[in-house]
Amino acid sequence: MLTTEFERVSYPLAEEFTISRSTQTEAENVVVRITDDGGMTGVGAAAPSAHYGETADTVEAVLPELLDAVESVGDPHGIARIERKMRERVADNPAARAGVEIALHDLASKRLGVPLYRQWGLDPADAPPTSFTVGLDETETMREKTESAVEAGYPVLKVKLGTDRDEEIVGAVREAAPEATIRVDANEAWTPREAVRMSETLAEYDVEFVEQPVPATDPEGLKFVYERSALPIAADESCVALADVPRVADRVDIVNLKLMKCGGLAEATRMIHAARAHGLEVMLGCMIESNAAIAAACHLAPLLDYADLDGALLLESDDYEGVPIEDGRIRLRESNRSGTGARRVD
Repeated sequence: MLTTEFERVSYPLAEEFTISRSTQTEAENVVVRITDDGGMTGVGAAAPSAHYGETADTVEAVLPELLDAVESVGDPHGIARIERKMRERVADNPAARAGVEIALHDLASKRLGVPLYRQWGLDPADAPPTSFTVGLDETETMREKTESAVEAGYPVLKVKLGTDRDEEIVGAVREAAPEATIRVDANEAWTPREAVRMSETLAEYDVEFVEQPVPATDPEGLKFVYERSALPIAADESCVALADVPRVADRVDIVNLKLMKCGGLAEATRMIHAARAHGLEVMLGCMIESNAAIAAACHLAPLLDYADLDGALLLESDDYEGVPIEDGRIRLRESNRSGTGARRVD
C-alpha cells in the first residue's frame, strides 16, 4: 500500500535569471512524496515550464489523477506499470509525471538500500562535470558572474546569448575565464544565417558548441545551420520527447534532454539510447529545480557526454539537499545515500 501527497513550493533565486525570451526571479516547484506501509518515503519534484505549456497550477490540477494511478498499483517497484497508467490518464504534463516518477525511483532504491546509480549498474566515475550557467545581463555583470564561477571552481560555463552584443559578451567571458570550457545557448534567438555567422565568430573564442541557435519551429533552419556551422550544434527546444530524437538526428550533433520535458527518468533513459543509436552525443539539462528533482537527474550522469545540472545552484536556498556538486563534479559516490540522495534540510 502506498500513500501520496504533494506540496507547492516557491523558491526565490539567488539572482535574477535572464535568457533571450524571459526573466525569472523565482522557481515554482511541486514536491511529491510517496510513502510505503513501512513508513519509508520517496521524494521527487515537478519543475514546470510555461514554454512547454505547464505551470505549477497545471501540475497541481493533474497530480491527484497521477497519484491515484500510483496508489492503484501500490508497488513502488512497478514503475513501468505505473508509468503506463499515468500516460493513459494524463497524456501530456511531462513535468507532473516526472515529479511522480522521480519519487517512485527514490522510494524503490531506498527499499533496496542502494543509491539509484548502483541499482542501474552505472559507474559514478563516468559522470562528466556539470556546467554552470551565466544568465544574460549587462556585459560587465556577466564578466563578474564568470569570475565568481571560476573562483568557485566550475570548469565548464554555459553562457546565455541572444542579444545585439553577443560577441562582446563572449569576449568578456573568455577574458574572465581563459581556461574554462565555454558553451553558449541562444534559446532560439537567431535566424539561420545569423547562427552560421555567429558560429564562425564563436569558434574564434574557442567555444565548445552552440545550443538551440534557431527556433524549434524552424527545423529546416536548424538543418541549414548544422550543415554550415563552424561549431557542433545541440538541440534543446527542438528535442522534447522520444519521437523528436530521430527527427533531429540529421540536423544536430548533440541532444539536450530534460526530465521535465520528457516525463521522467525512464523516458530520459530511452531517449539516451535512441540518441546513441542515431550517432548523437547526449547532454542532460534541467529547469531551475530543487534538489528534490536534480538529485535524480545526477544519477543518469554516467550515461552522458555533457551535463548541465546546476538548477538547484541558482536558488537562494533549497529545503532539500541532494548529490554533492563540488568544483563542477557530480560526486555520486560521495552522496553515500540510498535512493536519489535527496533529503529534506531541517
